[in-house]
Amino acid sequence: MHGRLNAARLAVAALAAAGAWQVGAGSWLHLKAWLAQAMIEQAWQHNRADGRAAARPWAWADTTAVARITFVEQARSMVVLAGDAGRVLAFGPGHRTGTPLPGTAGNSMISGHRDTHFRILGQLADGQRIEVERLDGRRRTYRVVAARIVDRRNLGIAADRGADELTLVTCWPFDAVAPGGPLRYVVSALAEDDA
Repeated sequence: MHGRLNAARLAVAALAAAGAWQVGAGSWLHLKAWLAQAMIEQAWQHNRADGRAAARPWAWADTTAVARITFVEQARSMVVLAGDAGRVLAFGPGHRTGTPLPGTAGNSMISGHRDTHFRILGQLADGQRIEVERLDGRRRTYRVVAARIVDRRNLGIAADRGADELTLVTCWPFDAVAPGGPLRYVVSALAEDDA
């Protein structure tokens, strides 16, 4: 009897430890994204004052702050990093290499995680404003014109259609249990002069 009681206590302790580990691991991504924003903000301020993307958020970072994006109606702002690899998106939204920088002519593409920075995409509606601030201080306002769900292999979302366009991308569905998946939620916005 005493042996079964000890085994049951050990099993409960093991389950509690495993549960605590899972909660901690799940919270780590959110905590890392939040803490990194303070360092990224400092790098943005430095780069903005300098007019070029030179300062890195931390010494070993392989990205720089290249723009600020503001969701006007939601009163939410975040710094956009160079590149959209997973190691960049863990810290903030990232600008896709090979597309124009945000706030310049062409189709600028920015990606972000659905469960952190780009969860906000689900709150956007047609006609709402997205403001982009460039390193040179110029600001450009875009208006949301569409939101759609596409297959991740749909490379047409990055196509240049001859307009000043902002394309925001995140995984779909927002409440998926597993990360990744084959679908993407895409928000398209046009510069106010082009909308």
